[in-house]
Amino acid sequence: MWPNGGDAYLVWRTGAAAFPWTTLLINAVGCFLMGVLTMVLKKRFAGASPLLSPLLGTGVLGGFTTFSTYTDDARRLFENGQPGTAVAYLVLTVGASMSGVLLGVACVVGMLRVRRADPYTGQRRKGS
Repeated sequence: MWPNGGDAYLVWRTGAAAFPWTTLLINAVGCFLMGVLTMVLKKRFAGASPLLSPLLGTGVLGGFTTFSTYTDDARRLFENGQPGTAVAYLVLTVGASMSGVLLGVACVVGMLRVRRADPYTGQRRKGS
């Protein structure tokens, strides 16, 4: 949608020297969705086919994220004489991606806890 060039200048600076915000955002969102997917399959659909996780995780979300572009963007930054920006990008992407997974897991766990609580007393229902 916003490649590191072309019409992306309408949203943020682009070009060979630009920080690859688009790639960072897509990878962080994809990792958040991976955390959600993992917990939904584990907690809500425990009896689902074991092939469902690789199909949706590796197949669909692997196609959505762009970690190969992440490494290419880092290489491009190094080649453009921006080693500090390249290292910051490498570290920031890993941190954002891991945080995305943890946030996705926490969201699903929190939603399942709220769903199990009695809406009147806030207490857990028997058998939950």
